[in-house]
Amino acid sequence: MKIGTIIIMNPGRISDDFARLAGMGLTICQISGARPEMFTDENAEKINKASSECGVSVVSLGCTWEQPKMWDLVYGPHTIGLVPPAYRLEGIKALKMGSDFARKINVSHIICHAGFIPSDPFNPDYIGTVGALKNVAQYFRKNGSVFLFETGQETPVTLLRTIEDIGADNVRINLDPANLIMYGNGNPIDALDVIGRYVEQVHGKDGVYPVTGGSLGEETPLGKGKVNYPLFIEKLKAAGFDGNIIIEREISGEQQRIDILAAKELLESLI
Repeated sequence: MKIGTIIIMNPGRISDDFARLAGMGLTICQISGARPEMFTDENAEKINKASSECGVSVVSLGCTWEQPKMWDLVYGPHTIGLVPPAYRLEGIKALKMGSDFARKINVSHIICHAGFIPSDPFNPDYIGTVGALKNVAQYFRKNGSVFLFETGQETPVTLLRTIEDIGADNVRINLDPANLIMYGNGNPIDALDVIGRYVEQVHGKDGVYPVTGGSLGEETPLGKGKVNYPLFIEKLKAAGFDGNIIIEREISGEQQRIDILAAKELLESLI
């Protein structure tokens, strides 16, 4: 297993961000927050140059698009990902553009939240989301791209059913163990029994369960939440996982750097 962290896509500071990661002793990263207007040849060249100069490889691309996202348990189902019909076509287009861009930076794995996938397979939003992802997976195939679900907004069983119904071998999972807890949708260690065979990347993140019915649980520094990383890593090993663990700490400033380095040290000791 290799350990990296996330760079938020900002064309004006690509070189600085790669250098910062190299200074932290990291050699891989995920680029997140990439939107269609950023998918230019110029930005691809910037990323390739910074990656080469700093010795930091990009292993995955997190795609998003313009829509009014509400990261909570009340409005989230109506505003996030491909599930809301009003934003579905925009999302399909953005993901296809992301696949074309990822090819230019030699990245195969593309990540996004599909949204709050309904547990009822006869729900029209479930059927529409599966259809959209079949379309995306077919397009991805020509670029050698793999779609990774970012976990958390649906239960592991619902995610398993969704993958089975899409029926494409280039649809897999980025397992964010903290998200499963923070959205109140499952225990990530037990989730490996359900969806473990589809996991190709992991987010190194931690958090606690929700304490109200409307808000997500709080994110915490890795090792300070409910994930139980010693057991989680042990179970990943037992499942044969040997992919990348990308540390995600959704704060900013010096404390973010401190927490990422502490997470790196803990993960290295467990691996």
